[in-house]
Formats: sequence, structure tokens, C-alpha cells
Amino acid sequence: MDSHYGGFWRRLSAFSTDKIILAMIGLVMFILGSVAFGLGISPSDLAEEPENFFALGMQVMVIYQAITIFLDMAYFTYFHGTTGQTPGKRLMGLRVVQDTGEALTLGSAFLRWVGYIISFVPFFMGFLWAGADRRKQGWHDKIAGTVVIDLYQVVEVEIPPKNALTNQGNLFT
Repeated sequence: MDSHYGGFWRRLSAFSTDKIILAMIGLVMFILGSVAFGLGISPSDLAEEPENFFALGMQVMVIYQAITIFLDMAYFTYFHGTTGQTPGKRLMGLRVVQDTGEALTLGSAFLRWVGYIISFVPFFMGFLWAGADRRKQGWHDKIAGTVVIDLYQVVEVEIPPKNALTNQGNLFT
């Protein structure tokens, strides 16, 4: 594929933008959940059985974490699998494509998200790898067979002279 790859810092900016969007959605969910959680508990319930309150709070946090992980997976899988761009990547002029140049499928986008987990675990090494790789691929890109291309790169196109013969309108093309 003869495209220019998205650089590390722009990719980091796009990813950070997406994580801020997800954090805002998570904050709204947390506030709504806290309000709903607080509606059924009175101060006397807290004084009588604080250990039950703690256990209930832990259950709510586990459920909240599961929902935010699902939201993260759905966000990245949907945007990468349908348009190749999350809102952050769109803002930074980047697109994720298969290393053959074809658009991602939802399956390959999901595999790329699973690769995020693998890239994250050893001190973000899989993400940092994109800064040193020739094709700017992180481990998640290598796992899913994807590359991030820079849509802002100017592509040089040969423009024929004004009077040149072309095959447009030619019956024998």
C-alpha cells in the first residue's frame, strides 16, 4: 500500500480525544447511576448495616466497570468497523484500514480492540511500539492486520497537459 501512515503523536491525540468522550459518557452514567442508587437508601439504612452498604457499593462498581468496558468495546468496534474513523481520528485526519488498503469489517475492528488490551497490559508497550515501527503499527494493528493512514497527506497526481490526448470518451478503452 502506498499511503502515508498516521504518526504517533496524532494517533495519541486522537485516542486521547476518544477517551475523553468515553469518560464524559461514563461520568453521565455514573451520576445517573448514583442518583438511582441513592433513591432507595435512607440514612438509617446506612447506620444499621454499613457492611451491606459497602457490599452493594462494590457490586454497583463492578457493574459500572463492566458497562464502561462494553461501551469502550462498542465505541471503537462500531466506528472503526463502519467508517474506519472514531471522532478523534476524524478530527486528526486519520483512518484505520486493513493493511491491504481495504475497509475494516466489524470483525477486524473487534479484533483490533482486543489488541488494545494486549497493547495496554505491558506498560503501554504495544501503543508505544507505533512510535518506532516503520509502518507506525502498534501491536493491536499487527494483531488485526491494520494500519492507520494520514488523510491530510498530499498525494501527488500527474496532471496531463491541457492539449494532451486522453482516453476519456474513447470507445477503445
